[in-house]
Amino acid sequence: MRLFPPLCATWVLEGTQAVVPITGRNAKRVLFRAIDLRSARRVVLIRSHASQADARAFLRTLRRRYRRAGWIWLLTDRASAHTAPQTQALAARLRIRFVWLPRQAPELSPMDQLWRELKRPVAANRQAASIDALAATAATWVLTLTPQQAFRKAGMASKHFWLRKLLQNFWRPT
Repeated sequence: MRLFPPLCATWVLEGTQAVVPITGRNAKRVLFRAIDLRSARRVVLIRSHASQADARAFLRTLRRRYRRAGWIWLLTDRASAHTAPQTQALAARLRIRFVWLPRQAPELSPMDQLWRELKRPVAANRQAASIDALAATAATWVLTLTPQQAFRKAGMASKHFWLRKLLQNFWRPT
């Protein structure tokens, strides 16, 4: 997340310049996030960076949330923090397996679809008081969705969802 809001739309008189209030700072927070394909349970970890150490912190958080689970299969991109040898070694120790998405294919990630849905009501067209407030609001928005809302907004309820057959073996959204 960036403190500068994405400006998606604004109304101004024709021929006049739109005034967009910004602070001059463009602070950022990284929200590591995951969604359970069976239950739509979400996990979000807010960090200042997207470093290897931050990715490993997320893996630990994920394992704590799913203590009783056997192997966790994590659908993810090939970011350097995910592919780093230390991250891979920790994932193996924590019984987490990465399932790699193709490069440049965010449309295949349910969490990226959910994230796209979040930006309009939370971040677009408005400046947050602080980057921490914005990150907390974003995390709260993701975590307070009902399972049915999360399934729908993540695209997992669609008859065209690419992992639909896998989902049919677990839980069907209503």
